[in-house]
Amino acid sequence: MKGFIFTEFLDLVEEKFGLEMVDKIIQQSNLESGGVYTSIGTYDFAEMLGLVSSLSNNTDIAIDDLLLVYSEHLFKVLVRTHPNLIEHYDDPMEFLASIENHIHIEVQKIYPEAQLPTFEMVKREKDKMTMIYKSDRALYMLGKGLMDETFKLFKVKGTVEVEKLNTSGTEVKFVIERH
Repeated sequence: MKGFIFTEFLDLVEEKFGLEMVDKIIQQSNLESGGVYTSIGTYDFAEMLGLVSSLSNNTDIAIDDLLLVYSEHLFKVLVRTHPNLIEHYDDPMEFLASIENHIHIEVQKIYPEAQLPTFEMVKREKDKMTMIYKSDRALYMLGKGLMDETFKLFKVKGTVEVEKLNTSGTEVKFVIERH
Protein backbone atom coordinates (compact mmCIF):
# COMPACT_ATOMS: atom_id res chain seq x y z
CA MET A 1 0.00 0.00 0.00
CA LYS A 2 1.36 3.40 -0.94
CA GLY A 3 2.94 5.44 1.83
CA PHE A 4 0.83 8.53 1.27
CA ILE A 5 -2.20 6.50 2.43
CA PHE A 6 -0.38 5.94 5.73
CA THR A 7 0.98 9.46 6.10
CA GLU A 8 -2.42 11.00 5.41
CA PHE A 9 -4.11 8.61 7.82
CA LEU A 10 -1.68 9.54 10.58
CA ASP A 11 -2.13 13.25 9.76
CA LEU A 12 -5.89 12.78 10.16
CA VAL A 13 -5.45 10.93 13.47
CA GLU A 14 -3.23 13.74 14.77
CA GLU A 15 -5.71 16.38 13.60
CA LYS A 16 -8.76 14.67 15.12
CA PHE A 17 -7.32 12.89 18.18
CA GLY A 18 -3.90 14.40 18.87
CA LEU A 19 -0.28 13.38 18.56
CA GLU A 20 -0.54 11.20 21.67
CA MET A 21 -3.10 9.02 19.88
CA VAL A 22 -0.78 8.69 16.87
CA ASP A 23 2.00 7.45 19.15
CA LYS A 24 -0.38 5.14 21.00
CA ILE A 25 -1.77 3.39 17.91
CA ILE A 26 1.70 3.02 16.39
CA GLN A 27 2.98 1.40 19.59
CA GLN A 28 -0.06 -0.86 19.93
CA SER A 29 0.02 -2.01 16.31
CA ASN A 30 3.44 -3.73 16.46
CA LEU A 31 4.38 -2.49 12.98
CA GLU A 32 7.25 -3.93 10.96
CA SER A 33 8.01 -0.40 9.70
CA GLY A 34 7.97 0.98 13.24
CA GLY A 35 5.31 3.43 12.06
CA VAL A 36 7.81 5.41 10.00
CA TYR A 37 6.33 6.11 6.56
CA THR A 38 7.27 8.18 3.55
CA SER A 39 4.64 9.25 1.07
CA ILE A 40 6.49 7.54 -1.81
CA GLY A 41 7.22 4.28 0.03
CA THR A 42 5.22 1.07 -0.19
CA TYR A 43 4.11 -0.74 2.96
CA ASP A 44 2.27 -3.87 4.00
CA PHE A 45 -1.51 -3.47 4.01
CA ALA A 46 -1.62 -5.34 7.33
CA GLU A 47 -0.01 -2.29 8.93
CA MET A 48 -2.94 -0.11 7.86
CA LEU A 49 -5.36 -2.67 9.26
CA GLY A 50 -3.46 -2.62 12.53
CA LEU A 51 -3.52 1.16 12.76
CA VAL A 52 -7.22 1.46 11.93
CA SER A 53 -8.14 -1.37 14.31
CA SER A 54 -6.09 0.16 17.10
CA LEU A 55 -7.69 3.56 16.54
CA SER A 56 -11.12 1.95 16.60
CA ASN A 57 -10.33 0.17 19.87
CA ASN A 58 -9.04 3.37 21.48
CA THR A 59 -11.90 5.60 20.35
CA ASP A 60 -14.87 3.20 20.34
CA ILE A 61 -15.58 4.34 16.78
CA ALA A 62 -16.43 1.57 14.31
CA ILE A 63 -13.84 0.86 11.62
CA ASP A 64 -16.38 1.62 8.87
CA ASP A 65 -17.08 5.03 10.43
CA LEU A 66 -13.36 5.76 10.70
CA LEU A 67 -12.92 4.86 7.03
CA LEU A 68 -15.70 7.30 6.09
CA VAL A 69 -13.99 10.10 8.03
CA TYR A 70 -10.67 9.18 6.47
CA SER A 71 -12.19 9.21 2.98
CA GLU A 72 -13.31 12.82 3.49
CA HIS A 73 -9.76 13.81 4.43
CA LEU A 74 -8.14 11.74 1.67
CA PHE A 75 -10.46 13.07 -1.03
CA LYS A 76 -9.57 16.68 -0.18
CA VAL A 77 -5.87 15.84 -0.29
CA LEU A 78 -6.17 14.06 -3.65
CA VAL A 79 -8.14 16.91 -5.22
CA ARG A 80 -5.67 19.47 -3.87
CA THR A 81 -2.53 17.59 -4.89
CA HIS A 82 -3.81 16.12 -8.17
CA PRO A 83 -6.44 18.53 -9.56
CA ASN A 84 -5.95 17.03 -13.02
CA LEU A 85 -7.86 13.95 -11.85
CA ILE A 86 -11.06 15.96 -11.60
CA GLU A 87 -10.63 19.00 -13.84
CA HIS A 88 -12.09 17.27 -16.91
CA TYR A 89 -15.43 16.68 -15.21
CA ASP A 90 -18.36 18.91 -14.35
CA ASP A 91 -20.71 16.16 -13.22
CA PRO A 92 -20.30 13.66 -10.35
CA MET A 93 -21.97 10.83 -12.26
CA GLU A 94 -19.55 11.19 -15.18
CA PHE A 95 -16.63 11.32 -12.79
CA LEU A 96 -17.75 8.22 -10.87
CA ALA A 97 -18.49 6.35 -14.10
CA SER A 98 -14.88 6.97 -15.13
CA ILE A 99 -13.26 5.42 -12.05
CA GLU A 100 -12.07 2.25 -13.73
CA ASN A 101 -11.29 3.53 -17.24
CA HIS A 102 -9.82 6.95 -16.47
CA ILE A 103 -9.27 7.80 -12.82
CA HIS A 104 -7.50 4.55 -11.91
CA ILE A 105 -5.36 4.75 -15.05
CA GLU A 106 -4.24 8.24 -14.04
CA VAL A 107 -3.62 7.12 -10.46
CA GLN A 108 -1.46 4.24 -11.76
CA LYS A 109 0.63 6.79 -13.68
CA ILE A 110 1.23 8.75 -10.46
CA TYR A 111 1.63 5.68 -8.22
CA PRO A 112 2.71 2.76 -10.48
CA GLU A 113 2.85 0.28 -7.60
CA ALA A 114 -0.62 1.13 -6.29
CA GLN A 115 -2.92 -1.86 -5.97
CA LEU A 116 -6.34 -0.45 -6.74
CA PRO A 117 -9.73 -2.08 -6.45
CA THR A 118 -11.74 -2.75 -9.58
CA PHE A 119 -15.12 -1.18 -10.31
CA GLU A 120 -17.20 -3.02 -12.87
CA MET A 121 -20.06 -1.00 -14.35
CA VAL A 122 -23.16 -3.20 -14.27
CA LYS A 123 -25.83 -0.70 -15.24
CA ARG A 124 -25.72 2.96 -16.15
CA GLU A 125 -28.51 5.46 -16.59
CA LYS A 126 -28.44 9.25 -16.55
CA ASP A 127 -29.01 9.62 -12.80
CA LYS A 128 -28.32 6.12 -11.51
CA MET A 129 -25.60 3.52 -11.87
CA THR A 130 -24.65 0.21 -10.36
CA MET A 131 -21.03 -0.87 -9.95
CA ILE A 132 -19.39 -3.92 -8.47
CA TYR A 133 -16.35 -3.26 -6.31
CA LYS A 134 -13.74 -6.01 -5.97
CA SER A 135 -10.70 -5.89 -3.74
CA ASP A 136 -8.98 -8.34 -1.44
CA ARG A 137 -8.56 -5.44 0.98
CA ALA A 138 -12.30 -4.95 1.57
CA LEU A 139 -11.99 -1.18 1.97
CA TYR A 140 -15.37 -0.60 0.36
CA MET A 141 -16.35 1.98 2.99
CA LEU A 142 -13.36 4.07 1.94
CA GLY A 143 -14.68 3.81 -1.63
CA LYS A 144 -18.18 4.79 -0.50
CA GLY A 145 -16.80 7.78 1.33
CA LEU A 146 -14.81 8.93 -1.71
CA MET A 147 -18.00 8.66 -3.78
CA ASP A 148 -19.94 10.69 -1.18
CA GLU A 149 -17.22 13.35 -1.31
CA THR A 150 -17.50 13.47 -5.10
CA PHE A 151 -21.13 14.55 -4.80
CA LYS A 152 -20.13 17.22 -2.25
CA LEU A 153 -17.36 18.53 -4.51
CA PHE A 154 -19.77 19.00 -7.39
CA LYS A 155 -22.45 20.43 -5.04
CA VAL A 156 -24.95 17.81 -6.18
CA LYS A 157 -27.22 15.72 -3.97
CA GLY A 158 -26.70 12.02 -4.30
CA THR A 159 -26.69 8.73 -2.46
CA VAL A 160 -24.39 5.75 -2.49
CA GLU A 161 -25.95 2.51 -1.28
CA VAL A 162 -23.72 -0.40 -0.32
CA GLU A 163 -24.62 -4.08 -0.51
CA LYS A 164 -21.99 -6.63 0.48
CA LEU A 165 -22.01 -9.54 -1.96
CA ASN A 166 -19.94 -11.70 0.38
CA THR A 167 -19.32 -11.70 4.11
CA SER A 168 -15.73 -10.51 3.83
CA GLY A 169 -16.63 -7.37 1.87
CA THR A 170 -14.23 -8.13 -0.96
CA GLU A 171 -17.14 -7.85 -3.42
CA VAL A 172 -19.67 -5.08 -2.93
CA LYS A 173 -22.43 -3.62 -5.04
CA PHE A 174 -22.65 0.17 -5.11
CA VAL A 175 -25.90 1.75 -6.26
CA ILE A 176 -25.13 5.40 -6.96
CA GLU A 177 -27.94 7.86 -7.56
CA ARG A 178 -28.17 11.59 -8.23
CA HIS A 179 -31.23 13.31 -6.74
